[in-house]
Amino acid sequence: MPMMLPFRPAPFFDNKNAAFWNLQFAGWGGVLVLRSMSALANQQPWDLLLVVLVQVITGFAISLILSVIYGQLIQRRPVVTWTMSGVVLVAAVAIYAAIDSWLQGIYYSGIREMTFAQRIVGLVFLDGTLLGAWSALYYAINFFLQVEEQADRLERLEAQATSAQLAMLRYQLNPHFLFNTLNSISTLVLLKQTEPANAMLTRLSAFLRHTLVSEPGSKVTVAQEVETLQLYLGIERMRFEERLRTEFRVDPEAADACLPSMLLQPLVENAIKYAVSPQEEGACISLTAQLVGRRLRVAVSDTGPGLREGPPRASYSSALAGVGRTVSTGVGLANIRDRLAQAYGEDHRFEIRNPPEGGFTVIIEIPYEAAEREESARRVKPAPAEPVTAPRSAPRSIGTAA
Repeated sequence: MPMMLPFRPAPFFDNKNAAFWNLQFAGWGGVLVLRSMSALANQQPWDLLLVVLVQVITGFAISLILSVIYGQLIQRRPVVTWTMSGVVLVAAVAIYAAIDSWLQGIYYSGIREMTFAQRIVGLVFLDGTLLGAWSALYYAINFFLQVEEQADRLERLEAQATSAQLAMLRYQLNPHFLFNTLNSISTLVLLKQTEPANAMLTRLSAFLRHTLVSEPGSKVTVAQEVETLQLYLGIERMRFEERLRTEFRVDPEAADACLPSMLLQPLVENAIKYAVSPQEEGACISLTAQLVGRRLRVAVSDTGPGLREGPPRASYSSALAGVGRTVSTGVGLANIRDRLAQAYGEDHRFEIRNPPEGGFTVIIEIPYEAAEREESARRVKPAPAEPVTAPRSAPRSIGTAA
């Protein structure tokens, strides 16, 4: 098992001011060491090291002035930046070479017969190379940091756009379900059926509270998603009674796998609308979740008429064809497909099956992501197992879909 560091190292350029001074001292310190070692290797007198020290301090000071000027020029247009930087660099090299020539004239007075101009010409190449390399490094680092800032800014904007897209997709859910539920509650109240009306209100509030707790774009475990579906089905079961039958088969190892919250609810909602509602005998809705290698596979199926019968299922297939139409709920399969693309890119599978004997199945396969233990422990309690059914005297209009 790899050893973990007791601290998290900060990026070198996280503090730009500190990074500049670190590089400044390290660079000119290296120049001092290099020139000193060169003088000693050539068996120069020890007092020459004082001249070398003054030369390095002079270069250090000139580079500080250059940093201030370059900091102003880097914000200008490229033509202005490069033209003025070249002019400033030439002037700095000339000043540096003049100071070096003056120092050498003092140190070598009476030893070497060279004029001030000759010494400047001899030192221009060395000092120009040094300040030129410093200037190139300055601009390279600053342009690199600008590119990094732009990349970070673009990444933040993309993350915000993705979050907004996921939020929009989440907020599209359940418009007709909520309308139908409120309409059923209103009908029960008018018929003075207070007990089933109160039970439906309780389940509706629990379902809305459960769905509003999670952030848009967040992920939940399969177990938490199933609990949300149980709250939703508890409300719908009061409308459809024994016509709505459900079956959940979730493998234990798949229960703690993560998936986008409220991803499966539109599938169950459409199964109720197109399988349970139009058939007098109702239908059975099944959900299976299992791990296939390192991927989570979830299948939602119903025993309805499938795509072969009736116009409603035609709109179902139109959404899959990507022609811009969705199911009459306004979301359906197109919503799920968009959410999967936002969350996983191309690394997901979205497949529908329409068996010849009838029924309809949607299969979703995504990469396996294990949930944190703390998150797995915080699960909302599912709705009571025994459904509270409305009295037989309630009108059949309560069970119709909008």
